[in-house]
Amino acid sequence: MPALVIEQIAVLGDNFIYLVHDPQSGETAAVDPAVAAPVLDILKQRGWTLSQILNTHHHGDHTGGNLELKAASGCLIVGAGIDASRIPGIDVRVGEGDSVAIGQHQAQVFDVPGHTSGHIAYWFERDQALFSGDALFSMGCGRLFEGSADQMWTSLKKLRALPDETMVYCAHEYTSANADFALSVEPANADLQTRAAEVLALREQGKSTVPSNLGQEKRVNPFLRADNDDLLQAAGLAGKDAITAFAEIRRRKDTF
Repeated sequence: MPALVIEQIAVLGDNFIYLVHDPQSGETAAVDPAVAAPVLDILKQRGWTLSQILNTHHHGDHTGGNLELKAASGCLIVGAGIDASRIPGIDVRVGEGDSVAIGQHQAQVFDVPGHTSGHIAYWFERDQALFSGDALFSMGCGRLFEGSADQMWTSLKKLRALPDETMVYCAHEYTSANADFALSVEPANADLQTRAAEVLALREQGKSTVPSNLGQEKRVNPFLRADNDDLLQAAGLAGKDAITAFAEIRRRKDTF
């Protein structure tokens, strides 16, 4: 079975939309289409037909293109059942333990509340691809707009448990700012220093820093390391439980 083809589309300054295409079946999904026009342009260029939209959460910079794309293609819209009232045009309601398919490629759905109450993520195990929306960023995580620190920490632990080989296709290009913050928390982390230098070089060349590698994220992302002794010591949080530490790190990022 041929691998999925993943096309990254940069929009709105720092958003990413993804087109995920199965060459065997010809099926194509759009993940978090903030706007429709760039998606329609790429579909036309590639000769692809949109079969479905995979939304991670309800925010307009992830769902803004839903209805126009559905009108143009007749595609199905997939989103969190718990948040169906806020997902424009939703047809298929999913949640923890469900799966979605692009051709024969199956994605497991995870409930990952915290950024929003109904946030979900899609993990294509065979293709080592995680579409994490605004739950997990490269060296960061989403703000807690609707959920608690406890919820978000639980969600991130769920994603952290995935294999190191997993590539994280998050929905924003926030990596440079996230690196600056991560270094303020754990400045002596050699892996973090190396990754921050890589990010700086990529951005200076106008290149994307996404996707990132989950194994690396486990070593450099402070929001995945709230139970790591080295980070706790560096952050002045030694002896704190993981939820308390996570909440404090998130508070610091909010005011950084």
